[in-house]
Amino acid sequence: MAEIGLRLKALTGYAVGVISFLVLAFALLASAEQILNGTSNDFESGSFFKLFNVLLQEGKMHYQHFWPELEFGWRVIVGSVIGFFAAAFGSVGGVGGGGIFVPMLTLITGFDPKTSTAISKCKNLTSTAISKCMITGAAGATVYYNLKLRHPILDLPIIDYDLSLLLQPMLLLGISIGVVLNILFAEWMVTVLLIILFIVTSTRSFFKGVETWKKETIIKKEVSRRLTSSNAGAEDAAYKLLPADPRVRNEGYKTPEVSIVDNVYWKDFIILIAVWVILLVLHFFKNYTSTCSTTYWILNLLQVPVAVGASGYEAVCLYKGTRMVMSSGEAVITWKVHQLILYCCCGILAGIVGGLLGLGGGFILGPLFLELGIPPQVSSATATFVMIFSSSMSVVQYYLLGRFPVPYALYFVAVATVAALAGQYVVRKIISIVGRASVIIFVLAFTIFVSALSLGGVGIADTIKRIKEGRYMGFDNICEYKP
Repeated sequence: MAEIGLRLKALTGYAVGVISFLVLAFALLASAEQILNGTSNDFESGSFFKLFNVLLQEGKMHYQHFWPELEFGWRVIVGSVIGFFAAAFGSVGGVGGGGIFVPMLTLITGFDPKTSTAISKCKNLTSTAISKCMITGAAGATVYYNLKLRHPILDLPIIDYDLSLLLQPMLLLGISIGVVLNILFAEWMVTVLLIILFIVTSTRSFFKGVETWKKETIIKKEVSRRLTSSNAGAEDAAYKLLPADPRVRNEGYKTPEVSIVDNVYWKDFIILIAVWVILLVLHFFKNYTSTCSTTYWILNLLQVPVAVGASGYEAVCLYKGTRMVMSSGEAVITWKVHQLILYCCCGILAGIVGGLLGLGGGFILGPLFLELGIPPQVSSATATFVMIFSSSMSVVQYYLLGRFPVPYALYFVAVATVAALAGQYVVRKIISIVGRASVIIFVLAFTIFVSALSLGGVGIADTIKRIKEGRYMGFDNICEYKP
C-alpha cells in the first residue's frame, strides 16, 4: 500500500502540473491578445510593433474544399508508406498516429495546399477529417485485436473498463471544448501549446520507459538466478513487475486469447456506447443550428450532465470501493476525492488536446496510465479503447457535414487498419521474445516526439508564412464560424 500511495501521490503531482500548465498557457495567450489589442499608436513605426498591426486586423472565416482526385501516383504511395508506419506505431503506443497523419495528408497527399494548416484548424478540415478516419480505422482494428486478449499478468481483460468508464465521458466532453478553442485560437497559439505539451509528455514517457527497462533487467537477473539454483524451466517463469496476487497467472509475457463474449464487461460497455450515442445526437443537432444561438449553447451545455453523470457514477463507485482499478496489480486502492477530480480533469484535458489539434486523446491518456502504474500493454489497449469513441464520433460528424472525400477516406482507413493489425502482431511477438514490455513505452514516447516535430515544425513554418503575408493572427470570433 505504501508503494501505491507514493504512485498516486506522484500521479497527482503530474496531473496538477499538466493542468496548471494548460491554465497558465491559456492565460498567457489571452494576455498576449489583450496586449496586442492595447498597442499604442505611438509605437506603430517600430518594426516589432508592425507585427502587432497584423494581429489587429479583422479576422474572417474562409474555408474552401480542395480534394485531389484519388490517383495512385507518388503522393499517394509515399503518403501510404508514412501512414502505414504511423498507424503501426500509433496503435502500439495507444496514441492513434494523428500527429503524423495530418502533416502527411496536408503536405504530401495534397489536401488544402493553398491554405496549408497542419495544425488541423477547423478552417481547413479535410486533412483533419481524413486523419480522424485513419485513427478510427487503426483504433478499431486494435480494439478488435485486444478484445480477445487477457491481462499480461492478472486474470483480467487487457482493457481496463473501470478506467475507461471514468475517463471516456470526460474525454468526449473535452473534445467539445477543444473544438471551440480550435475555432478561437490562432495557429501560432496552437503550435506553442502543441510543442510544449508534446515534448513534456514524450520526455515523461521516455524516462518511464527507462525506469521500466531497469526494473525488467533486475527481474530478469533475479529470475535467471532462481532458475539456475532450482533447475526449473525458464519458459514458464513469471514476469512480475507487480506485487504478488492470487490473480497472477504464470504465463509470463504471454497474453492468451479468449472469447470476446467472455472477455467484455458488457454493462460498462453498454454505458460507454450510450454516452457516445447521446453526445453524438447532441453534436448532430448542434451542427444544424446557428453558432452562438440559444439552441447552440443549450445543446453544448447538455453534454455536461451526460458526461459528468457517467464519470461521476464510476468515481463514486471507486471512492466507496464497490469498484476497483486492479490493472496495476493492487487489489485495493484508496481513492481520494481530489485524486478522482484530477483524473477526470486529465480526461477533459485529453479531449481538449484532441479537439484542439484534431488528434486522439492517447497523447495524454497513455502517459497518464503509465504514471498510475498500469502495465504498458494494458495502458496502450485502454487508451486505444477510449480513443475509438472520440475519433469515431468525429468521423460521423465530418461525414454528415461532407468534410472529406469518401474514396480517399476508405483507402487510407484500409491502410491504417492493416498497419494497426501488423503493428500489434509484430510488437507482441517482440515482447514475447525479448521479455520486455517497456518496448511499448519507448514506441509511445517516440510517436509523441515525432508528432511534436512534424506538427510543430509545419505549424512554425505556417506561422512564418502568415506573418510575411500580413494575415490575421489573433483570436477568431466563434460566432462568425459556419460549420
